[in-house]
Amino acid sequence: MNTSTPEVQGHGGTQKTQFRQLIKKMGSLIGLIGLSLILTFASPYFLTMDNIMNVARQSAINSLIAIGMLLAILTAGIDLSVGSILALSTVMMGIVVVKMGMSPIIGVAVCLGIGLLLGWLNGMMLTKMSLPHPFISTLGTMNVARGLALIVTAASPISNFPTSIQFLGAAFIGPIPVSFILVLVVYAAFHVFLNYTTVGRYIYAVGGNPEATRLSGISIDRVLIIVYTISGLMAALGGLVLVGRVNSAYPLAGLGYEFDAIAACIIGGASFMGGEGTVWGTLIGSMIMAVLRNGLNLLSVSAEMQTVAIGIVIILAVYIDVLRHKAAARVKA
Repeated sequence: MNTSTPEVQGHGGTQKTQFRQLIKKMGSLIGLIGLSLILTFASPYFLTMDNIMNVARQSAINSLIAIGMLLAILTAGIDLSVGSILALSTVMMGIVVVKMGMSPIIGVAVCLGIGLLLGWLNGMMLTKMSLPHPFISTLGTMNVARGLALIVTAASPISNFPTSIQFLGAAFIGPIPVSFILVLVVYAAFHVFLNYTTVGRYIYAVGGNPEATRLSGISIDRVLIIVYTISGLMAALGGLVLVGRVNSAYPLAGLGYEFDAIAACIIGGASFMGGEGTVWGTLIGSMIMAVLRNGLNLLSVSAEMQTVAIGIVIILAVYIDVLRHKAAARVKA
């Protein structure tokens, strides 16, 4: 009897560990399903094809920005400049295409190129100026890019883009928004990038154990520059989708988008401590944000209260991340 007791306890401990791992992996998906069920009963309009496609379309911009933000968070960093990069890249595209009458192809190249350039500058400032945290470099870029967007447009919107530029944000293939198809393609590519490439594994290593990564001969500076360059590119791509949706580029576009992107990552299982997070978890986190906003609209909740609700969700998501790390520390102890 005595010899069998440790075996039973060990088996129970294994089951508890497996259960915790399952909850950790599936927690965000369970949350999305639970939220959807609540809204299905709360509103007869939620679970309709038109509304589901509307949620998919609404989630696209945040999903694109969030996947770039995920890379920064995986390295224990953050990118506060994504909303301002979105604004500057899109208004510059508007100036090139609408004001100067140049080809839409050149305009798209300018939009994505500015995103790449500003993201690269974020990475260079962080690494070459030895700044203590990306909060500083990206906060500076956030203000510079926003100011430039206001200056070059005289604080006025630019409208009437060609149909070809509106395609990603406005077109549908059957009932499915092209913007959401783009999101799925991008996320599949990032899944391969993070899980099956050397650079992807380095990104996890930099956030998980930077000292060991440095001692193994990996250039942390190079990895960080790649990460913030990609983040800038994804912000610009999100801006391209936004222009397609509203047929306008305006200098105040993207205000607060960085917080939605961070929330999507953390809700999806990423950690501010670095080294933890998945591509598909981030997509689910972005969908939760979109479903929540859509549900609050259907329930006629005021915009002010929606802001309060989103703020509470962000706080809870970060708190859950803290609890998750404390639990992991206790298990290790």
